Amino acid sequence: MRILLAEDDAETAAFIQRGLAELSHVVTRVDNGEDALHLGATETFDMIILDRMLPGIEGLDILRRLRAATVRVPVMVLTAKGGIVDRVDGLNAGADDYLVKPFAMAELVARLNALMRRPPISDVVTRLEVGDIVLDILRREVTRGDHPVLLQPREFALLQFLMRNAGRIVTRTMFLEEVWGFHFDPQTNIVESHLSRMRSKLREGFADDPIETIRGAGYRMRVDG
Repeated sequence: MRILLAEDDAETAAFIQRGLAELSHVVTRVDNGEDALHLGATETFDMIILDRMLPGIEGLDILRRLRAATVRVPVMVLTAKGGIVDRVDGLNAGADDYLVKPFAMAELVARLNALMRRPPISDVVTRLEVGDIVLDILRREVTRGDHPVLLQPREFALLQFLMRNAGRIVTRTMFLEEVWGFHFDPQTNIVESHLSRMRSKLREGFADDPIETIRGAGYRMRVDG
């Protein structure tokens, strides 16, 4: 793995570079913001490890500029600032992970490995299409035919889960776990009421219901149009 390491503290940089080299990673090290931004934007890396407090250009500013330039390489921010606000700022700037100093090399390596297991952006499904229904995950939009379908957030999540499992039965328990994060039955009709509203919106202007009720089992998204 080719890694760009932007760290101005020589001792910390040597510690990281040595540990990663022992694992056969190729590490390019810079010690200032200008070089980090230039290399990050112009060369190809599998990972960027970015110190937040770099001379020249601050780490989060570098990160924002890289993301604005559509650089999608995973970025781990290193910092001595471990407060909640600091972590939120880092993630909002586009960081994929945020590691607070001091840290153990084992943790750094484990986090890098976890980031590399994530699917590339290009492999992430952002658009689902079943029959005449299209769901755009990024835009949070649903259309049926040429007609927009305005769904509330829970309704959108229910439809997304059904479309991801089109042709398969989805149970009430599965909806509770996936959409509400419940691992227990709240003993209410929360699933049924949200599904009913969502199905009514999908049926508006159409003769058929794209979702089947499988009595005693659950619900199924039709795949036959």
